[in-house]
Amino acid sequence: MEVQSSQSSSAQRDDESQRPHQSDDDDDQGTSSFLRSCFNGVNILLGVGIVSVPYALSEGGWLCLMILVLVAFSCFYTGLLIQKCMDSSPRTNTTYPDIAERAFGKRGRWLISTFMYLELYLVAVEFLILEGDNLEKLFPYANVHLGKLRIGPKQAFVLLAALVVLPTTWLRNLRLLAYVSAGGVLASLVLVCCTFWIGAMEGVGFHERGEVWGSLSGVMRALSLFSFCYSGHPVFPELRNSMRDRTQFSKVLIVSFAISTLSYGSMAILGNLMYGHHLQSQLTLNLPTNKTTSKIAIYTTLANPITKYAIVVAPIATAIEDTIQALSRRRRRCNNNNAAVTMLTTRTCLVISTVIVALTVPLFGPLMAFVGAFLNVGLSFLFPCACYLKINAGGRRFGMEFCVIVMISVLGSLIAVVGTYISVRDIIAGKR
Repeated sequence: MEVQSSQSSSAQRDDESQRPHQSDDDDDQGTSSFLRSCFNGVNILLGVGIVSVPYALSEGGWLCLMILVLVAFSCFYTGLLIQKCMDSSPRTNTTYPDIAERAFGKRGRWLISTFMYLELYLVAVEFLILEGDNLEKLFPYANVHLGKLRIGPKQAFVLLAALVVLPTTWLRNLRLLAYVSAGGVLASLVLVCCTFWIGAMEGVGFHERGEVWGSLSGVMRALSLFSFCYSGHPVFPELRNSMRDRTQFSKVLIVSFAISTLSYGSMAILGNLMYGHHLQSQLTLNLPTNKTTSKIAIYTTLANPITKYAIVVAPIATAIEDTIQALSRRRRRCNNNNAAVTMLTTRTCLVISTVIVALTVPLFGPLMAFVGAFLNVGLSFLFPCACYLKINAGGRRFGMEFCVIVMISVLGSLIAVVGTYISVRDIIAGKR
């Protein structure tokens, strides 16, 4: 999702992780109103994927707008399946891993957790690549020389971004950053408005026509990138638990998916009418840098990863730290000083590792397509269907619901197999 897609979903995920767990009592309710829950839902779904949907549409052709709606509907429906899984046993199914464990035991929890942590890790890598790409566009001659070693502008800005976010990862309480990162919704809307203004008023125009239908590879890239955009399912249980009236969760999903799809579709259409087949993997890389509106759009895009990076990596770091502390307790070597050192070391090493991956695979589009096809398809398409069919015997009876679940599973399997192959091929070939 965002990250995000990937990417906004991660902010909400950490924000909810900072709150006390809900009581097992069925009568316990959260405090979020319907309006606030809708805002949180949009923040989960609307992330950095918005800069790549124009590229996805240019690769797949105009008819891929229908595919965008199909992916949105599929992910909306599997969100409802997660709700039904939670309703079947509200005392135990409070998180996504809880649902997986009830359906498939400890192996199910381990598999879901692995996919979630790997998704978060690669989204953090995507943040650094995005920073490097866009800052290089603004400052293309910012080379760094260390003796005889020359560091190019993109590599230098990736390192600079990592140095900026590193201190934020050392914070234990990330609530402030979580609230700041919730501005991702506003940032996305600002980006859409700036793009329209640039096209309509700054001389770029809407003259490109593009293709009606792209190649098979292009369509699969579009499917993979669209799947990245709707990657909020691991956070949906926490979103539902936070609601004052949980019976309105389905309405929250309707509003959240409708607003997100409208935003993604608008950005895709604007970008293609402006740049057509010249689109790069990030729309911001096509915008003219000599315009104030373009700079607003780019700087707004750059601000999100800075505030969200720590929130994205926090669940991974916490899981590693808990494992290390558990091993230390067995050896009777655990104390407060060791815990602090473990925390600093773990999080610093985690940042360094994402920098290494970002510098080794500096390909924003193909890496996002890989996350969408391999990880988010599993979390948003396949696992919800499998868990629901396992938990609810009624769902296995032939009928409309069963047919929809089978169709979503087939679509997800197609994206997972073909989309993953094409994205890996693009990464190996160095396709940008």
